[in-house]
Amino acid sequence: MTEQYKIYEATLTGPDQGNPYRDIWLKADFTNDTESFSVNGFYCGDGIYRIRFMPMRPGRWKAVTHSNATALDQVELVCDCVPAEEGNHGRVLTESQVAPGGDFPGQNDERRFRFAYEDGTRFWPFGTTCYAWIYQPEEIQEQTLATLKNSGFNKVRMCVFPKFYTYNTADPRLAPFEGNAAEGFDFTRFCPAFWDNLERRIRQLDELGIQADLILFHPYDKWGFSKMDPETDLFYLKYAVDRLCHFKNIWWALANEYDLMPWKTEEAWERFARVVIGRDSYGHLRSIHNCLTFYDHTRPWITHASIQRVDVYRTAENVTRWRQQYQKPIVVDECAYEGNINYGWGNITGEEMVRRFWEGCIRGGFLSHGEVYVQYPQIWWAHGGTLHGTAPERIAFLKKIMYEAPGDAAPLVLTPQNHAENWDVPCMCTGDGSWFLYYFDFMRPAFRTWKLPVGGVYELELIDTWDMTVEKLPGTYEGDIRIALPQKQYLAVRMKRIACR
Repeated sequence: MTEQYKIYEATLTGPDQGNPYRDIWLKADFTNDTESFSVNGFYCGDGIYRIRFMPMRPGRWKAVTHSNATALDQVELVCDCVPAEEGNHGRVLTESQVAPGGDFPGQNDERRFRFAYEDGTRFWPFGTTCYAWIYQPEEIQEQTLATLKNSGFNKVRMCVFPKFYTYNTADPRLAPFEGNAAEGFDFTRFCPAFWDNLERRIRQLDELGIQADLILFHPYDKWGFSKMDPETDLFYLKYAVDRLCHFKNIWWALANEYDLMPWKTEEAWERFARVVIGRDSYGHLRSIHNCLTFYDHTRPWITHASIQRVDVYRTAENVTRWRQQYQKPIVVDECAYEGNINYGWGNITGEEMVRRFWEGCIRGGFLSHGEVYVQYPQIWWAHGGTLHGTAPERIAFLKKIMYEAPGDAAPLVLTPQNHAENWDVPCMCTGDGSWFLYYFDFMRPAFRTWKLPVGGVYELELIDTWDMTVEKLPGTYEGDIRIALPQKQYLAVRMKRIACR
C-alpha cells in the first residue's frame, strides 16, 4: 500500500550495456477511473531502472510501462493508495491553485499572494539557506538535520551542484555526474551514489515537515557544471526532474542568481522552464532568483517571485510594491544574512534580520534566513551544521504568531492594510475587521491612537518581538482609543475582537 502524496516505486531490471542514461527511455501512464498521470522512469546504474509515482487520490492506480528496451516494455504496475494520514497535507501550492478563484475575485483576491498545502491547510514559508549542506561530511549533514528539527524553519534553499565561493572551496566527494575534481567529470553519466544521498536528504526533510527549495543551476563553480553545453544542461535537467518530482516537498528554483550566468540566454531559461513543466506531472512550485537584475516574474511558468534584495537598506519594505507589480507570492529569499563577514550581504545583526522578517511578513510577503559567522568551522549559509545567531528563535516566535492568526475562510482572509491613517505602521488584518496586527519596526512611540471599527469590542496585546513576550493589556477597547507604549523598538500590537455592540 502507498499513502496518498507519498511515493510508489517499482524497480525493474534492464540493459546495462552502452550508456543507458542516454540510450534508454522508460515511461508509464498511471490511471484511475477519472485521471491519468504520465511519469518518466530513470536509470540508477548496474542495470536497475525505477518508475515512481506520487498518487494524489486514494484508490487503485494502474499503469503499463513503455520503453525502447524490451525488458522494460509492457510491464504492468498496480499502486493501491490509501488516504493521507494526519500531518500529511500533500504538496505546497499557491492558494490560487488550491482554491482557484477564491472568494475575492480580481485585484482583491489575497489568495494569489499566499501558499497552502494541497488539502487546503495554510502554509507560511519561514525559510533558511544551506546551499551546500549535502556536500559536507556525513556527520555534518546529520547535524544539519538535527538543527533543522529543532528550529522553526519549514523551507530550505539548497543546491544540486557543489558550490565554489568564499568559505566554501572544497572539492566535492560526490557530484551529480561520475568523476572527481582531480580527473574531471563525465557529463554523459550520472553518479548513482550522489543522487541516492540527495533523495535521502529530501526525504528526511519531508519527514521534518520542511520544503526542499532545490536550486538547479548557479554560477559559483570551478568544475564546469555552470558552463555545460545546452544539450548537457537539458540532459541533466530531465534526469533531475524525472527522479525528484515525485517528492511532495520539492520546489524548483531554476537558478540562484541567474543573471551572473550571462552565457545562459533568456531563451535558455524559458526552455528549462518548459522542460520542468513538461516532465513534472504534479506541478510543483517554480521560481528563478536574481542577483542584480530581476527576471520577469510575470511569466506564467513562475509560480512565485524569488527575490534577492537590490537595495542595501530597503528590503522587506519593497514587498508591497513587488506584490502590486507581480501579483504573485513574494518570497525574499535573500534579504541579507545575519553574520560578521566583510561583505554587506552577510553582516547584518540579528535584530535587523528579525526586523526584516516582521516587516515583510506584515506586508504580505515571506522571507528566508541565512547565517554567516566566520569564527565557526561550519558556516550555516553554506555548510549547515549548527546555528549560532540570535535571529532563528525569534523567527520561530514570529512563525507562531502568524500561525495563531484567524482561519482563512472569507471574510477572515488576512490582508495587508494600506489605510491612510496607518501610513507609517505596517498592518495585517482580517477582511471583517475582527483581528489586526501592527508592527512598529525600529520606531519607538510613547503612545498610539486608533479608531477601532464601529461596534467592536477588542482585547489588545503588546508583543515584544525581540524578547518574545506577549502581554495582554488590561480591560477592553472600543471606538477612539489611546494606548501608552514603552518607547522600545521592535514592538507589535495585536487586536482581537471579542464582542459586537
